[in-house]
Amino acid sequence: MEPTLPSAWTPAVTHDLWVGLGVLTAGLVLALEKRRRGVDDERIWALVALAVAFGAVGARLGTWLQHVNLATNDSTVVHWMYGNRSILGGLAFAYIAVLIGKRLLRMRWRTGALFAPAIAAGMAVGRVGCLLTEAPGTPSELPWAVTVGSTADAAAWGVPLGATLHPSFVYEICFHLLALIALWVWRDRLSDPADLFTLYIAGYALFRFAVEPVRGNEVVWLGLTRPQLFLAATLPLLIWRSVIAIRRPAPGDDREPAVLAR
Repeated sequence: MEPTLPSAWTPAVTHDLWVGLGVLTAGLVLALEKRRRGVDDERIWALVALAVAFGAVGARLGTWLQHVNLATNDSTVVHWMYGNRSILGGLAFAYIAVLIGKRLLRMRWRTGALFAPAIAAGMAVGRVGCLLTEAPGTPSELPWAVTVGSTADAAAWGVPLGATLHPSFVYEICFHLLALIALWVWRDRLSDPADLFTLYIAGYALFRFAVEPVRGNEVVWLGLTRPQLFLAATLPLLIWRSVIAIRRPAPGDDREPAVLAR
């Protein structure tokens, strides 16, 4: 018997609750890793605040530019209130915020070793909210497909009651959990642990590109969805950076120390 999706009871509240839990989880993991690595620089929390704030804006506005003709897009106010959210937009804005924040705070050390496991853990938790409130994916007859058991969900998602769908958000939750394990295993094996962030983001980009066909997003050009087009433009850079990270020699001693032994 296929698992049945719960009814989308107060979906906005449910989604935001799990997103909030994801942010709290990320903060806890970052704090634990900060302590384990002996990082005494408290400016990291200013970067966290910037990443959360800019990430929220990016998630809201990341799907606004849907048409080349700007006049055909919703107004920014309408889209902010009722538009879809984009995790890719949120991650991109958060990354830019951290880069800007480090310049403003004059932080010269790399923070990826702290952010990578925190984001992976936070994403695994936050995506539960998407699983409970959003259309999970395209039709599927696989044994683990989920069944739409609510007339409200069926109407909102444009599928028949009782339809079986790919649990695409389950796939993503599993990816982030596996990534968290991999980051844990590799956290002290790289020449520069900060490269963990590059490898994690590159891995997520590859996974997201591959899973898009079962997500059910609109195909807009060359058989690709908007997230796939964005990823197609950024993946070459991420793969190149990942190769550099894996082949990076041991870092020198001329950088500002990020880890200060207690």
